[in-house]
Amino acid sequence: MRAALLALCALQLCPAALGGPGRPQVLVERSGARKLRKVGGFSWENCGDGKDPVVLQSLSVAPDPITIPGSLRISAAVTSAKALTSPLKAVVVVEKELGELWIQLPCIDQLGSCTYSDVCTILDNLIPPGMTCPEPLLTYGIPCHCPFKAGSYSLPASDFPLPDIELPSWMTNGNYRFRAAVSNNGEELACVKLAFSLQAQ
Repeated sequence: MRAALLALCALQLCPAALGGPGRPQVLVERSGARKLRKVGGFSWENCGDGKDPVVLQSLSVAPDPITIPGSLRISAAVTSAKALTSPLKAVVVVEKELGELWIQLPCIDQLGSCTYSDVCTILDNLIPPGMTCPEPLLTYGIPCHCPFKAGSYSLPASDFPLPDIELPSWMTNGNYRFRAAVSNNGEELACVKLAFSLQAQ
């Protein structure tokens, strides 16, 4: 499920939450911002060395393309061979295809190729400690706070409504790829690559 959460962030569904403490949990109108209308061509793969304790076993995102606003159906399965504790560092690299080249996008306003020092803190900002995990996580026994126990987590196909989403002006139409590596005290725990195309207006 952690990888599924990263996938959602990659699709720009939770950029405000990644801003950390004090950042509003809504998408603010930006100068030159455009509305995301479609996300298509979604694919994924694990990118660790085969020894990472956390492995994304499956991830399905439908429909293809995803129309926004609209509805998104996600199913995912993750296995973890060890408990995951704070701090969970996430290094995210986002690249855009330009002709035959892939150009790495900078980190601007906590979007793009950014390093997040502790995903656990981000989760606590999204869902304050003590609050019940939201559906459908609650129904399927998927935790939403650190530490995460070792074991298997599975999210059956679940529907999520998608509101209007604003993209920053520098995130233009085209093909993107996204790599997220999660580590704890220098030990890589998981690595996932995603690819998708964006269409905005």
